[in-house]
Amino acid sequence: MPPKPDKFKIHSKAVVCQDVDLKGDITIGAGTIVHPKVIIYAMIGPIVIGTNCVIEEGAVLVNRRKEIMRIGDDNIFEIGCRVECPSVGYCNTVSTKARIHHTVRLTNFCVIGAGCMVVPSEDEVLEEYTVMYGKNTTRRVWTGEGKIQEMDLRRKHVEYLSEMLPKFNRLRRTEIH
Repeated sequence: MPPKPDKFKIHSKAVVCQDVDLKGDITIGAGTIVHPKVIIYAMIGPIVIGTNCVIEEGAVLVNRRKEIMRIGDDNIFEIGCRVECPSVGYCNTVSTKARIHHTVRLTNFCVIGAGCMVVPSEDEVLEEYTVMYGKNTTRRVWTGEGKIQEMDLRRKHVEYLSEMLPKFNRLRRTEIH
């Protein structure tokens, strides 16, 4: 079977650096920031990234399933993380060097701590506000306290990066409006 042709839809208000490795059918929403050295592979099914997400250097997003990998709005993927889960809700944070297996589905307001590996043996949907941290990937549920401040901080982060990244990096041309 021949490889699927690459098809990128990048919103005109997205900031996607030139030095990004994209393969497959990928849609990037308005306000999303994609730093240099990011890898996004839609190997079998497409990847749809929502609005105002931040994907930092060295992050890897891979879809190995036939179904669409949907990434909601306002998510942060930090440096060197790897995400293969088919569904990511909104306002999640995947911290530096964290790994999420394709058998996991993130809901909303989840935090996967630095270096955590989430690799369950069977499919699992993480409850909203789940926080995973430490070398044993300990879990707890966040109360949601400070959620409004968190959202304000994320918006300011996206605003700052959308101003600064184009000053120091070449950008990919947008392909949809």
